[in-house]
Amino acid sequence: KSIAGPFYIFLKMVRKVVLSLLLATWFSVECNPGPIDDIAVDRYFIPKSCFREVKSGDFVRYHYNGTFTDGKLFDSSYDRGAAFFGQVGQKWQIAGVDKGILGMCVNEHRRITVPPHLAYGSQGAGDKVPPDTTLVFDLVLLDIFNRADQVQTKVISTPKECKRSVMRTDFVRFHFNGTLLDGTVFDSSYKRSQTQDSVVGEGWLIKGLDEGLLGMCVGEIRHFIIPPFLAFGEKGYGTEIPPHASLVYHILLEDLHNPKDDIVVEVVEAPEPCTRKSVAGDYIRYNYNASLLNGITFDSSYQHNQTYNTYIGMGYMISGIDKGLQGVCTGERRRIILPPHLAYGQQGAGKDIPGSAVLVFDIHVIDFHNVKDPVHVETTHKPEVCNETSEVNDFIEYHYNCSLLDGTLLFTSRDYETPQDVVLGGGKIIDGLDEALRNMCVGERRTVIVPPHLGHGEKGAGIVPGSAVLRFELDLVSLQKGVPEGYLFIWLEESPVQLFEALDSNQDQQVPLEEFSQFIKQQVLEGKGRLKPAQDPDSVIRDMFKNQDRNADGLITQDELKLKVDEDVEKTRHEEL
Repeated sequence: KSIAGPFYIFLKMVRKVVLSLLLATWFSVECNPGPIDDIAVDRYFIPKSCFREVKSGDFVRYHYNGTFTDGKLFDSSYDRGAAFFGQVGQKWQIAGVDKGILGMCVNEHRRITVPPHLAYGSQGAGDKVPPDTTLVFDLVLLDIFNRADQVQTKVISTPKECKRSVMRTDFVRFHFNGTLLDGTVFDSSYKRSQTQDSVVGEGWLIKGLDEGLLGMCVGEIRHFIIPPFLAFGEKGYGTEIPPHASLVYHILLEDLHNPKDDIVVEVVEAPEPCTRKSVAGDYIRYNYNASLLNGITFDSSYQHNQTYNTYIGMGYMISGIDKGLQGVCTGERRRIILPPHLAYGQQGAGKDIPGSAVLVFDIHVIDFHNVKDPVHVETTHKPEVCNETSEVNDFIEYHYNCSLLDGTLLFTSRDYETPQDVVLGGGKIIDGLDEALRNMCVGERRTVIVPPHLGHGEKGAGIVPGSAVLRFELDLVSLQKGVPEGYLFIWLEESPVQLFEALDSNQDQQVPLEEFSQFIKQQVLEGKGRLKPAQDPDSVIRDMFKNQDRNADGLITQDELKLKVDEDVEKTRHEEL
């Protein structure tokens, strides 16, 4: 106890002294702040994405408010309407801010408290900043770049096929969204509903775009970050792009060509055989789908439900198609890519084809012909024995299939119980078919191509399209030899010298219908004569009798009887006289 007592008293005395010192220190700090040794940084907003941080040597652009510790404003870039621009670590700004901005991201907000010796020190700054004053800077970083920077390119998406990419001197059309590095939009081609069109590498664009577009494919999307010295530099551009601004472009390449380009032809399907290829002067029918290079369709014959029909090489079409349709085969499918100078040029066409647009035509050739084309006949089968062939005025029966050259079946005689029949040269069928059915043997089969000027012409007929080339498959079933135009009966041998006597079987010097009919039928039966085919024999004989019964008394006398051939000769003699 004697030892513990004095020690306990000593401890109480020490405790009082320590508490007094702590309270004195607390009141001193609170009431009279002293100098701090270093800056204080409050990162009160940090963006989710930070592609780079400020380093010494970087150039920065930022807005700020400068205040004293009591919140009183002494300076503001906002009030001046221009952000601060300078290089970090090169004494372009007070040492405290130079240090406090390191590691900062674009769009980051920082509050930097700077002690006097890292601000304006004992000198202050004019009448705005007193000596030995602690300053607070509230700033947001807008931009950052370095002189060593290049265009930063990020490929967002690429097309599956890329047969060609951008090279210098190429003409391109692209859509873009343009922003500053902090996300502020300065321009957009989408808002104008019009692509940006330019030549690459010829100074039409800022250097960064000239560089960034190289190697792009149509349909590719790229993201560019372009430093100011490859953009609009220290002057900026207009009111939207401030000086020393890095630019961000989000670009979709829509189109690409070179002024030296010719058409590109890709044969997708070539029919075999190809007996003939189109030439200038031919009239062609084809279907097509037409699109821009980015795949957007602007026209289609299928939507119109009719082929496009025109002459080749005669200036009726845009020059690229005029050229691309020469040398095609019937049934061929080909893709023709047209540079704008061989299509609709800088002006475009309507609202669907922009100026300077490359066009893609996917074409299916239905048929083509020339006005000089004859009927093309191919014999596919001919019987071994053929004693007679069809000719004008013959009556024939035949089977047929009629189709377009693309194989579309239009008509067939097989739909009916009996074959088709016709008197050749009678004008009852199209000229090309009439011609193709001549000189055929019974049992012969032919494949025939009939051009429209020998078919149904420009207007077509029913389901036959206008200007359609037709394909017939023919099979001659039967043949009855005919008689010349205007004749009802012809002699196959020499007629009797005393014809009237031969007709007048009872020798009463007059021939009634019954006697006349019996004689004619006998001549036919014996193969000495032939009646006009495809008509009732009795009707034909009655007409023959009426022609000879010139006084219409029901009897033919020797004075009335004349052969038609003699009548024709006499008629010709009178005409000559």
